[in-house]
Amino acid sequence: MAELGAHLTTTATDDRASIFEVLAQDSLMGAVRPALRHAVKVLAESNPSRYGFLWRRFDEIYVVLDVLLQHHFLLRTSASFSENFYSLKRIDAMGRERPAHLGLRGKHHWYSLVLLVLVPYLRAKLEQVLAKQRDEDDFSICLPQSPLQRMYRAFLAAYPYVSMGWDSWVFCQQLLYVFGRVKTHSPFLWLAGVQLAHLTGHDILNMDLKPAVSSVVAGSSVSERLKRMTSTLVEGAALSLSTSLSVGVFFLQFLDWWYSSENQNTMKTLTSLPTPPPPIHLQDQQPQTRYRKVCPLCRKVRSNDTVLSTSGFVFCYRCIYVYIKANQRCPMTGYPTELQHLIKIYSPES
Repeated sequence: MAELGAHLTTTATDDRASIFEVLAQDSLMGAVRPALRHAVKVLAESNPSRYGFLWRRFDEIYVVLDVLLQHHFLLRTSASFSENFYSLKRIDAMGRERPAHLGLRGKHHWYSLVLLVLVPYLRAKLEQVLAKQRDEDDFSICLPQSPLQRMYRAFLAAYPYVSMGWDSWVFCQQLLYVFGRVKTHSPFLWLAGVQLAHLTGHDILNMDLKPAVSSVVAGSSVSERLKRMTSTLVEGAALSLSTSLSVGVFFLQFLDWWYSSENQNTMKTLTSLPTPPPPIHLQDQQPQTRYRKVCPLCRKVRSNDTVLSTSGFVFCYRCIYVYIKANQRCPMTGYPTELQHLIKIYSPES
């Protein structure tokens, strides 16, 4: 209904995408990442030894797959994956149209690829660093205040205001786009020098009839053969990824909604970690008396006892803090763990 009603806001001769379509394609890619991240987290919790690396290297794996996906669609459809999903294409900022099946070329292609993939990746990394810095401040970890570190702290303190300014710019751009004052709804499109338009009937027909990559010519050189084979492999990986993502996009959006803030209680119930069994060397009474105050990491009597809420094991605060910060998992069970899972234990002896 929204897709049909979106065209009511434009005239018959206006090929510009409506605000409903551009916001829908933005929200589509915005929902894919967190849904995949949560699916990988559940997979890593079910088998940390086998799938834990997927959780620890999720950002890097995702950005590589995203590069393949967006590069494929920009070359084959002149649009990103989400834009092509809503039958949109990218054209020159001056309105000069190019057949969609020929793809973006030159600076427009590379600017679009960088702004679609690299900039969101760097922003996600900055937000992760900011979250870790807040955790360190909450746990009262005082780091040496060198000039470089003071500049680092100042940057982290200014980043929320920079992010707020960017979000304000995006909102104003979208508002001006609604009233027809600008040609693009996003500063990223403006920086890339492109704007969005609807796919025409000829574009859809040409993309459907586009021939596959030609086979390797017998008389070509070795370098040309390797280049064609590499291009074929990359295109095949991107095509399979785009096909699977197209099929599962609604499922991913459902996952993103199901595990959103409105369903936190349900998420905790479904993804609560099982209680790990006690260590074998602590099951007997004598070893229990001997080792009950020993840190599993340093093998010494614990100081400043701290328990991991994900596994229930108790460590020295300094030992477990350094380990969690470096590895993001429990050293005993391998469960994914963050700094906020550290809980201080207060006893009468302390």
